[in-house]
Amino acid sequence: MDGLLAALRAAAEPTRLRIVALLAEGELTVSELARILGQSQPRISRHLKLLVEAGLLIRHREGSWMFHRLAEDGSGAAVVRSLTGLLPGDGDPVLARDGDRLAEVKRARAEAAADYFRRNAARWDRLRSLHVDDGEVERVIGRLLPADGIDTLLDIGTGTGRMLELLGPRAARGLGIDLSREMLAIGRARLDRAGLAHCRVRQADLYRLPFGDGAFDVATIHQVLHFLDHPAAAVAEAARVLKPGGKLLIADFAPHREEGLRDEHAHRRLGFADAEIGAWLIRAGLTPVDTQHLAGEPLTVVVWTAEKPAEPRRKGRAP
Repeated sequence: MDGLLAALRAAAEPTRLRIVALLAEGELTVSELARILGQSQPRISRHLKLLVEAGLLIRHREGSWMFHRLAEDGSGAAVVRSLTGLLPGDGDPVLARDGDRLAEVKRARAEAAADYFRRNAARWDRLRSLHVDDGEVERVIGRLLPADGIDTLLDIGTGTGRMLELLGPRAARGLGIDLSREMLAIGRARLDRAGLAHCRVRQADLYRLPFGDGAFDVATIHQVLHFLDHPAAAVAEAARVLKPGGKLLIADFAPHREEGLRDEHAHRRLGFADAEIGAWLIRAGLTPVDTQHLAGEPLTVVVWTAEKPAEPRRKGRAP
């Protein structure tokens, strides 16, 4: 009772309820919330502190940025789900205005990322020299995935198509998806040069993959999650399109302090802890299998793999 009452008291204030409504659409920083709500950062920080203490929000720091999202587990998560279900939505003028401002924040993020990809598409592979040698990373990726027998391969956020070039010879069919037309143009040229006619790329949204459940044997997410607003959602969507017994491979950075990557290379997240990735995999219905850390300077690359449990065999009728 005490915990429930504390959660309800924390949410029973107009600004804090608006914050809950906004975070139902994804994690936001203090500065983004201040911009949307038209209030000072210190004031927003005080509201966030009360919501966190009541168990309604989770926060995590990455360098100078503090991200907030709705609680996903425990009694606080149950309260949040009930509250968001009761919100009036676009019919309320205040929430509608907040939604418009949130859309502006997201558009600004997307434009910054799109501009970055346009400017850097032709030299994307060279930018990866910030971390451990790509050859070493690719050898680990090759070792962790089946050497042959892949029927269908999906590379999510394919960029220049390097993962398709690397893994395509093992697969009967390979497909890479990306939103950037500039990246896809380079990817198509790369596949043509490699003679991988059974592999192709297409424009698609990684949050809403245009495939049915269980469509692929293997999915890869290579150096993509740190650009995303909702990396956990991307992992869940990748898990959805895996066949029972299928494998997901994620390669990204361990937590680091290279703040310059936010402005210089549009990184949204400064790496991921093993526990965070593991929790997302389990929540998506996958079983973590292996984790490999490849130390570099200044960045360490981590490769995580997970499998989708095979469907239980149906019991036949006894003779």
